[in-house]
Amino acid sequence: MYQVTAVAELPGHDDRAWAAAWNPSRPILSSCSADKSVRLYSYSSTSDGTLKFNHVSTIPTGHTKTVRSIAWSPSGKTLATGSFDSNIGIWEQEDIGEDELGAGEWECMTILEGHETECKSVAYSSTGTLLASCSRDKTVWVWEVHPDADFECLGVLMEHTQDVKCVAWHPSEEILASGSYDDTIKLYVDDPTEDWYCFATLTGHASTVWSLAWSPKGSYLASASDDKKVRIWKRADNYRWESVLAISAHDRTIYSVSWSVGRPKSGDGSLGWLATAGGDGSVKVWELTEPAEVEGISKNAPPEHRLIATLPSAHGVHDVNTVSWCPRGGMEDVLATTGDDGVTRIWKIVPE
Repeated sequence: MYQVTAVAELPGHDDRAWAAAWNPSRPILSSCSADKSVRLYSYSSTSDGTLKFNHVSTIPTGHTKTVRSIAWSPSGKTLATGSFDSNIGIWEQEDIGEDELGAGEWECMTILEGHETECKSVAYSSTGTLLASCSRDKTVWVWEVHPDADFECLGVLMEHTQDVKCVAWHPSEEILASGSYDDTIKLYVDDPTEDWYCFATLTGHASTVWSLAWSPKGSYLASASDDKKVRIWKRADNYRWESVLAISAHDRTIYSVSWSVGRPKSGDGSLGWLATAGGDGSVKVWELTEPAEVEGISKNAPPEHRLIATLPSAHGVHDVNTVSWCPRGGMEDVLATTGDDGVTRIWKIVPE
């Protein structure tokens, strides 16, 4: 078993902290808030392995309402913000020295308009050539990223019947997933002869789908819901995904799920670590492994799972809005959480 140890409590926002995002290529962590700002923190490791975080910059953003979502491009040089004012901001910083990462002025390169109401989530594809956004207006937009912060809308997907809460790209393929207040998950791909289209609708949740996370290798998808369950979906073939596992994970709504390679003790069959958080204030970490190969067992048998760590009150009495694993090498056991208390907290999963 493992335990969750506190690493850092970062200077808080003036209002609810909605999301945290780790820069994939640089030692920077960002958070966003109902106070309409984005805060940036640099971090480093001391000789004894201790992580130290420093607040290096605050981006006022200019959004007129809550900044609900943030996403880094794979290069780590561009940050996207999704706001309740319906717009998406694209931010960049001049190239600077490694010692000044994140510090200084961030320039808004462009504002993407089109959603009719609150933008709930933004996400870059693994290549950085595509950006997805979703909204309370029931739509999912796919944008193509061009040089000089030029974006072209490739498609407006109107498959959901209610507020779309989240979007997430497959880690290596151009497959987009979205989760909605209509209790469903939609999967989309690009048809070279036509446009982006929905090729699968995943049903099984009994209430709103709040968050999605792909497994590190992309063969599974996790979804978190207001029904207090996390569902694991497995790829049966190119266009068919099946629900293979439902975990009753929390006592209240699960707002966030994040999937990391982790540092499991098991061998090649490891699927990594899955972290969940939500309205009950707790953070839980699950280890998942491929099902044992037994003759007669269905190829869509559920992965084996076990709860390896629990943190009961990550933000005191407050809801936990986001849990996010660090993607950088050597830090796969470090995660960030944000809460209604406006604070971003850093945790490390260590063996007992």
